[in-house]
Amino acid sequence: MRIPKKPVAFCLSIFSPDFPAPCSSRILHFSSGFPAKIKPIYAAGFNHSNSHYSKDHSAGTMLGDKASQSYLTANINGGEEPHVWSSHEGRCNIHIGKQIFCNRSLNMRNIVAVGFDMDYTLAQYKPETFESLAYEGTIRKLVYDLGYPQELLAWKFDPKYMVRGLVLDKKRGNILKMDRHKYVKVAYHGFRELSKEDKVGTYGNTLIRDSFDEPDYALIDTLFSLAEAYLFAQLVDFKDNNPGKVPEGVDYARMYKDVRAAVDLCHRDGTLKQMVAKDPKRYINEDNLIVPMFKMLRDSGRSTFLVTNSLWDYTNIVMNFLCASRTLDGSLTCNFDWLQYFDVVITGSAKPGFFHEDNRANIFEVEPESGMLLNTDNGTPMAQVGNTSPNVLSKGLNKSCRVFQGGNVAHLHKLLSIESSSQVLYVGDHIYGDILRSKKVLGWRTMLVVPELEREVELLWEFRDMRKQLRLLRNERDLVEDQIHHLKWSLKLGKLCDDEKQKITSALGELESQSDKVRLAHQQAQRECHQKFHKIWGQLMKTGYQNSRFAHQVERFACLYTSQVSNLSLYSPDKYYRPSEDFMPHEFHILPL
Repeated sequence: MRIPKKPVAFCLSIFSPDFPAPCSSRILHFSSGFPAKIKPIYAAGFNHSNSHYSKDHSAGTMLGDKASQSYLTANINGGEEPHVWSSHEGRCNIHIGKQIFCNRSLNMRNIVAVGFDMDYTLAQYKPETFESLAYEGTIRKLVYDLGYPQELLAWKFDPKYMVRGLVLDKKRGNILKMDRHKYVKVAYHGFRELSKEDKVGTYGNTLIRDSFDEPDYALIDTLFSLAEAYLFAQLVDFKDNNPGKVPEGVDYARMYKDVRAAVDLCHRDGTLKQMVAKDPKRYINEDNLIVPMFKMLRDSGRSTFLVTNSLWDYTNIVMNFLCASRTLDGSLTCNFDWLQYFDVVITGSAKPGFFHEDNRANIFEVEPESGMLLNTDNGTPMAQVGNTSPNVLSKGLNKSCRVFQGGNVAHLHKLLSIESSSQVLYVGDHIYGDILRSKKVLGWRTMLVVPELEREVELLWEFRDMRKQLRLLRNERDLVEDQIHHLKWSLKLGKLCDDEKQKITSALGELESQSDKVRLAHQQAQRECHQKFHKIWGQLMKTGYQNSRFAHQVERFACLYTSQVSNLSLYSPDKYYRPSEDFMPHEFHILPL
C-alpha cells in the first residue's frame, strides 16, 4: 500500500486538525445517511494527532501547515492560465489537476531522449465528436457489412457512460470493474446491474480464480475503446430483448468479435482519419503548451522523437494542427515546420511489436513532401536499384529530423545513439501498447497520460469531507461488530448467572440493531461518494477502499502519470521526481506521518 510520507491530496481528508478526538466506547444512534455528529472510536495504535496536510505543488511533496492548505485551495479552483516553467511567470503554483505524480524516482538529468506517442497523447481527441464518429462508423459497418438489423442505425452514443479500466466478459455479456486483486466489485450485464449474489455466483465461487485476460475477456484500457464497449453493452441488451433479430448463431462473444471487426474496417478504409483531416479542430483539442514544451526540452539538450502507429499522411496533418502557427483569419498553414521539434519521427510503428528488438520489421525512410518510401539499411541510406550512390533526402525542409516508417526499437536506439534504455523517457496513453511493453521489455522510463485524472483529483478535493465521514463510519462499524462478537463469546463460554445473561442478551439485541443502522449508513454514504465521481463506475482509481485494477496497472508500469502531456512544460526539464513513501497496513497506524 502506497501512503505518502506526508499524505498527498488523495489522503487529505483523513488527516485533519478538526478530526474528532477519541471518545468513549458508547454506541451512537443515528438516522439514515451520514450522522450529524459522530465521535469515532479509534482502533488501537491509531494516530489521530496529525496536523492538516496539503500539497506542495512545485515539488510534489506535502506541507503540514495551514498556509499550504489555503495554497492548495487557491490552486484547486483554476485561476490563471498555467505558464511554462522556463518563462518569467513559470515556477509558480501548479494547479493540482496539472501536476505530474510519481510512482518511481526519476531524475530527468539522466534522461537523454524524450519520446511521445501521438494519438490520445499529444493529440487529445474530443469524445463528443471523435468517439461519436468512431461509434457511428462502427454501426454502419455492422449493418451494411456484417448483416445486423437496420434499426441499429438509430442508436446513439453516450460518451460519458464507459470509463477506462473496465473488463468485458465476452462469453457472458458482462462489463466488470474490479480491484487490484481482481475481485469483481461492480458488474453489469449490458446495462442491467448484477446483484451481489449474481456477482459472487459467477466470479467468486470457483476453485481456480479467473485471470480475466484474453481470449475470454477484453480489457478497456484506452479511450478509443470506450465506444466499442458501449456498443457491446447495447448489443447485449438488444440480443436479450430481441433474440429473433440477431443473426442466427451469434452469441455475446461473436457480437464482440463483430464489433472489433467493424472497428478495424473503419480504420482500414480511412473513414475516421478522412473526417479528422477535413476539420481537425472539430475532433482534436488545441493545447497551447505543446510547442513551448518541445522547445524547452530541445533547449535543455535532449533528443526528442515521435513513435506512432499512424502513417505519415495522417501524422503530418495532426502534428501540423497541434504545432503550426495560424494565419490572420485563424486558418492553418499546412507545412513541415513541426519537424523542427524532433530528431526522429517513426510512423506506422505497429506498437507494441515495435518494442521487441527481435521484431525483424523493415524500416523505410519517408520523403515528407511526396510520402515516398525509400529503402534503408537499418536506417542508413542505401543506393536504389540502378544508382551507384545512396539517395540521400534533401534536408531543405528540416536539417535535423528524419522521418521513417516501420522498424523496431533497435533502429530507434541506433538513430538516436542511445547507450542505455534507462536514458529514455517515453510518454503514452495506452497502458499496454505504450507503457507496459516499453517498461517491461526495454526498461525505458515511462509517463502515462490520463486525461480523466484532472477531474478526478479536483473531485477528491471537493468531497474530502465526505471521505472523512466514510472513514469514521467504517471505524464505528468495526467497533460495533467487535463488541457483538465479544458479547456472543461471553454468552457461549462464560459462566454467568441468569441476571448477567439477561443483561448481556439485552445489550446484544441493542448492538445488533445499532450494527444494522451503522452498516446501512455506511453503505449509503459509500454509494453516494461513489456516484459523485461516476454514476455507474465510481472513482477511476478506486474500487471501494482498494485501488482499482486500472490504478494498479498505473502504479506498476508508469514511472510518472499526469493528465496532459504538456504538463511536462510546467516543471524543470532537470527535475528530480520523487515518489511518496510506501506504507504497508501494519505500518500505517504506527509510524508518525
